[in-house]
Amino acid sequence: MNINSAIKKEGIEVISSLDSETINSIAFKIIEALQNTFPEKSLNVPQLFSDIIKLNMYIAKLPSGCSAKYFYKNKSIYFSPNTSFDEVSDLVVHECIHYLQEKVNKRGRLLRLGFCDFTNSGLPGTGLNEAAVQLLASKCVNKKTEPVKYFDLNFNTISPDYYPLECALVNQLSYLVGDDVLFDSTLNSNDNFKNEFISLTCKDTFEMIQYNIDLLVEMQEDITKLITYNELHVDNNNLNKVQKNCDKIDLLKTKIKKLFLETQDMILTSYFNSTINLLYTKESIEKYRSKLYNFRNLIATSDDYTYFNEFYILKMSELEERAENNTVPAETSLVLYKESFIKTLFKRLRYLLKLAPRQAYVPYYEQEFYD
Repeated sequence: MNINSAIKKEGIEVISSLDSETINSIAFKIIEALQNTFPEKSLNVPQLFSDIIKLNMYIAKLPSGCSAKYFYKNKSIYFSPNTSFDEVSDLVVHECIHYLQEKVNKRGRLLRLGFCDFTNSGLPGTGLNEAAVQLLASKCVNKKTEPVKYFDLNFNTISPDYYPLECALVNQLSYLVGDDVLFDSTLNSNDNFKNEFISLTCKDTFEMIQYNIDLLVEMQEDITKLITYNELHVDNNNLNKVQKNCDKIDLLKTKIKKLFLETQDMILTSYFNSTINLLYTKESIEKYRSKLYNFRNLIATSDDYTYFNEFYILKMSELEERAENNTVPAETSLVLYKESFIKTLFKRLRYLLKLAPRQAYVPYYEQEFYD
């Protein structure tokens, strides 16, 4: 298949090319954003600039729901006609990062794109990679955290418009392992982040989380397709099919919420169940307690979600039991931590239980479109 046919198959219709001045401006702004985001890293600025200006950039008609797309086969980025280049956006940064992620063999065959493995026909890691890239892009343009609501899930995010569910889960992983490790693996397409998380939990857990994030992307894409069909056919006397699609959408929404919460709970329990066994000093206990307590700021909640509070109570109880354990060496005894432990515990629990519900906006595919 030639390039033109491949582009057409992707649903891309080129309108015009971006001029070299605009491309140079984009490259400069992206490098500046990366430098500001990673001041401690020695980025090869001349090489980065040279790489980005080699990209072909176009304005093009894109598939419904798509605002930009990097196509690796011809090293080109396609932007929708309403894209503004006056200021570099997270959307522009996102697609350029995809280009910088590329790992190819001597024949030019794509092997890896960040976390996504192109040697596997199933393309595992697609969702994880998209979310990691979007988090990095959002940080580069200094996007602010805001409350959102998706599929009856309330949470805060710096990416309300692109992969918000996936970004929420990857942000939880990043909080536990570290932003530096996540973004190193994102930009350099290595396994450092994966291996670090596995060392703290286990391989099966990482693979299941990765699989679930991929599945979340797939189910949301299915919803978009069903919505598009309904919008095109609602006036064509095909109401029976439209209603069936609405039922499918409702079912997918329920599945998405369930899968998200299961994955969130898996991240929570896998890390904190494993690391609690490494606590032997007052300092390590305080760090553990603080890290678990602050994890609440990253989770998605709903009216019927109680798992985090229950897990928090359980872990605090386990810490108290460890404090009573006479087998712990005296010099590192957790008894050091017992002072005001119960008082602190219940103070924290009272705060958790009094958290007020957060306001959130409803995204496009959560809106009603058929009565």
